[in-house]
Amino acid sequence: MKNYFLQTQVFAFLTILIIATSCNGQITKESAKEKAIESKDTIKSEIKDSITSHAPNAIVRTIIQDRKGNIWMASWQGIFRYDGKSFFNMTSGVSSARFFSLLEDRNGNFWFGSIGSGVYYYDGYNFRNFTTKDGLLNNEVGSIYEDKAGNIWFGVSGGASRYDGKSFQNYIINGESMNEDKTGKTLSDRQPYGVNAMIEDKTGKFWLGTTGNTFVYDGKTFTTLTNKDGKAFKNVWDITEDRKGNIWFGDDGLWRYDGSTFTKLSEKGALSILEDKKGNIWTTSVVGRNCEFLRYDGKSLSNQKPTVTIVSDGEINAFFGILEAFDGSIWVGSGSGVYRYDGKTFTNYTE
Repeated sequence: MKNYFLQTQVFAFLTILIIATSCNGQITKESAKEKAIESKDTIKSEIKDSITSHAPNAIVRTIIQDRKGNIWMASWQGIFRYDGKSFFNMTSGVSSARFFSLLEDRNGNFWFGSIGSGVYYYDGYNFRNFTTKDGLLNNEVGSIYEDKAGNIWFGVSGGASRYDGKSFQNYIINGESMNEDKTGKTLSDRQPYGVNAMIEDKTGKFWLGTTGNTFVYDGKTFTTLTNKDGKAFKNVWDITEDRKGNIWFGDDGLWRYDGSTFTKLSEKGALSILEDKKGNIWTTSVVGRNCEFLRYDGKSLSNQKPTVTIVSDGEINAFFGILEAFDGSIWVGSGSGVYRYDGKTFTNYTE
């Protein structure tokens, strides 16, 4: 209960601050999607003028690495790209919005989720802004996910939106439940609950972590996720599936679901979760007044109490998203920028 209260405090703090084409020329779903996007009004931006001397020095919530090896960061100062030498603020000429989420889709295009300004689509040349006017459920976008069919999902304040390249299908949180909306309804203000994380597991089911209940969606019905005592898992900020098919998430502790049993491996919750190439689990967590960066040893995860290493305990201001780069280094977003961990030391790129 203590950790749940602390994670709720973190949310309150953030809320206050944020407030296959063939040779005969057939068109595939992916190419049709790109064509639909390109047919809309676009925003042109001169990226070459956006080079900066350092990384963002404000909140960095999400970090990814693209197929070319560039590191991308969603921050309150914009979307930054790092090519190994220089940092580029990719959205400085497009929007002054605070960004919270980002995704590179299977076609190499990028999606940027903002707080209050909707979603920006970037094809490497131009931007396109999607908002509630286009059918997006809410303009506050906290998470983005691409499913196996190539649809793009947006976790927003009040629910989620699924984009198939032509239109949005929305799903709204109604108190303790979540349902598909067929009326075309959109939400213009902040809602009590929002979707923080989404994944599609190996069986095709979707898991959605929210600031309220956690839901599992089979394509027809949303079911509230509960433990063996019937208690709903609440305030889940991240969900991931490991290489064995186990589902990991954190509410008032760190949980693993193996398809039949929920196991609580730690009393420490998780704002972000990552499985690295060696099978270790990394988490960012709030413990007391400290923001901890933890690594659970992969070889001990079958134990009731796995071996855990506190990589950093309070030295860095508020940990958020985690990335394992191609070279094995671990990148982590914080309340004051981005850090790279090489296994021994942290490098602060804001300096």
